[in-house]
Amino acid sequence: MEPCTLCPRMCGADRSQSTGYCGQSWDIRAARAAKHLWEEPCISGTRGSGTVFFSGCTLGCIFCQNREISAGGFGKVITPQRLADIFREMEGQGVHNLNLVTPTQFTPQIVAALDLARPGIPVVYNCGGYERTETLDTLRGRVSVFLPDFKYARAETADRLAHAPDYPEVALAALGRMIELVGRPVTDGEGMLTRGVLVRHLVLPGYADDSMKALRMLRSAFGDDIWISVMNQYTPMPGMRPPLDRPVSEDEYALVLDYADHLGITEGFRQEGGTVSESFIPPFEDA
Repeated sequence: MEPCTLCPRMCGADRSQSTGYCGQSWDIRAARAAKHLWEEPCISGTRGSGTVFFSGCTLGCIFCQNREISAGGFGKVITPQRLADIFREMEGQGVHNLNLVTPTQFTPQIVAALDLARPGIPVVYNCGGYERTETLDTLRGRVSVFLPDFKYARAETADRLAHAPDYPEVALAALGRMIELVGRPVTDGEGMLTRGVLVRHLVLPGYADDSMKALRMLRSAFGDDIWISVMNQYTPMPGMRPPLDRPVSEDEYALVLDYADHLGITEGFRQEGGTVSESFIPPFEDA
């Protein structure tokens, strides 16, 4: 098997014999497959999003709230055929879309499963934004909605929190390619996103300036070609050091939202009220 170059880490691992930077071998490993109601309204809607949480992660943020599956090795090995069956089963439950969470390390196998299942509902690629454009190109005609993060605006922040100083430039290039692949946001009669790019930015405690720069970069680069979701659901995990050992304050979040208004960001979503809760961490179980 060729050395793995799916993600920007370009670790070159032979994942048929060992694991890559993502912590995964070539075999698909998934931790949960179920209806999910906690995404943005245009993704979850009233019938839920048919979500598959894949194990492993190419980014590895130190504050990850899903560490059990991103770095803990939790999950069940499944074949592309079984993944295709899961897609069909969830579509049969009437979900609005198929939602692939942290999929990058298994993109070729996911492509094979999608080709087997041929879903009749939108497919959502839900990722951390740290993507190679070459890998994204393999999703052309298969994914219609991209739901990436844009986590870090500064190289030093990305290095400190994810050991990925190239994150800002890589993520901006990836977002540009996503727009090329699916175009501007389009909704159906129920207000569900059927095509387009919805970018998430999680406000971190002590990093409001970084958040404002991230919004400024997104607005400058993409204007109304994307929607932006500004989130305040940061949940401090055990062992975090200041300032990441506390939730985002109301003042910090309000400051970022005011800046979004100043930039003219009107298309997207904002969280209101008591969203800082471990209830946003899904109860993982084998797929």
